[in-house]
Amino acid sequence: MDYVSALVPPVVMAVFFIGLIVTIVKTQGGANKSKEDAVVDAALERAESARQASPDIKA
Repeated sequence: MDYVSALVPPVVMAVFFIGLIVTIVKTQGGANKSKEDAVVDAALERAESARQASPDIKA
């Protein structure tokens, strides 16, 4: 029975890891993709305008 107790933790971790990957892949894109893209674009635009507004900081 020692072999069973040795194999259980890696098998459980593998199952959770595969579940995580499947969840990540399924949530990419879809109905919220354009909304998420708009949020990222707005944040990048704010960061760029803040960087241009303060010429004292050298990039």
